[in-house]
Amino acid sequence: MKYHFCSSGAFLFIFIILVTICLSIEAQTCNPSGKIVGKKPPPEQCNPENQSECCKKGKLYTTYKCSPPVSKHTKATLTINSFEKGGDGGGASECDNKFHSDNSRVVALSTGWFNNRKRCSHYITIHGNGRSVKAKVVDECDSTMGCDPDHDYQPPCPHNIVDASPAVWKALGVKESDWGEMQIFWSDA
Repeated sequence: MKYHFCSSGAFLFIFIILVTICLSIEAQTCNPSGKIVGKKPPPEQCNPENQSECCKKGKLYTTYKCSPPVSKHTKATLTINSFEKGGDGGGASECDNKFHSDNSRVVALSTGWFNNRKRCSHYITIHGNGRSVKAKVVDECDSTMGCDPDHDYQPPCPHNIVDASPAVWKALGVKESDWGEMQIFWSDA
């Protein structure tokens, strides 16, 4: 009888541990929060610079209110963006309402990582292409909205984007012909 009780207790203990691990993993995911319907941009209203995508009429675009959890080694997709006036980034940066030179190491983070401006003017360290570079957070890559004038008629950002100036790409030693998208890791500096 004792043996049966111990094995039942061990089974229950293992079961509780597995459920806890599964719930912990599920809590770390970021699920879509909705969809928006694309609108065709008016003529000359979407800047396709740096391989930027313009919204397509009727296409459904996924939105997110979250991003994956931040760690000392957060996986992300690095994209390229011009933060200059007239660049593909659209309006002035969210953090300081200014435009920034393409020679400045600046980034925009997906909505969840931007964290309601809590990372504004803070630096992150980006690891990619065998190098590391620090960059200043100046903007949000909006994962909740898009396809409107405020977002240069571009779709919402995915939930795992670090949108970087050309200066960041140069500092990482990436050939200009390879600029566009690259898998990276980042952390708060």
